[in-house]
Amino acid sequence: MATAKHVLKRILMMLAGYFVSVLVGLVAVVAIYGALSSLPNAPGYFSAVGVTPIALLFLPPAAMIIYFVTIVVTALQTLIFALIAEFFSLRNFLMHMLFGAAAAAGGFAMLWPSVPEAPERWADMVIIAAAGLVAGLVYWLIAGREAGFRRPLIQRFDRA
Repeated sequence: MATAKHVLKRILMMLAGYFVSVLVGLVAVVAIYGALSSLPNAPGYFSAVGVTPIALLFLPPAAMIIYFVTIVVTALQTLIFALIAEFFSLRNFLMHMLFGAAAAAGGFAMLWPSVPEAPERWADMVIIAAAGLVAGLVYWLIAGREAGFRRPLIQRFDRA
C-alpha cells in the first residue's frame, strides 16, 4: 500500500510540475521576445510577441487556448522524458533542462514543420528552446529533484 501511495504521489507531482512548467515556459517565451525586441535589427514581430500577452489578459479564453495548444504539442515527448527520469531516478537539473528544451523545440517543430528549410524560423526555434530550458528547471524544482518511483530506503538508528 505504501508503494502504491508513493507512485501515485510521484504521478501527481509529475502532472503538477508539467502544468506549472508549461505556464512558466510561456512566460519565458514572452520575456525573451520582449528583451530581444529592443535589439537593433530585430524582426518587427518580436515586439508584437512582447505586447500580445498584455492583450491576452483582457481575453482569457485566448490565453487558455494558447496554454492548451502548448500542452497538446508538448505532452507526448514530456511524458516520455518524465517517465525515463522516474524509472531511472534521474535527478540532475541539467538533464531536466535539456529535456525541457528538446520538448519545447519538438513542439515548435510540430507546429511549424518547415523549420529546417526556413532559416528565418531558426531564431524562433532557439528562443522556444531557451524557454524550454527555463520550463525544465521549473519542472526539476517541483518534481525532478526527487525523481524515482522506488521509495528511498529509510535508515534507522536504534540506540542500544
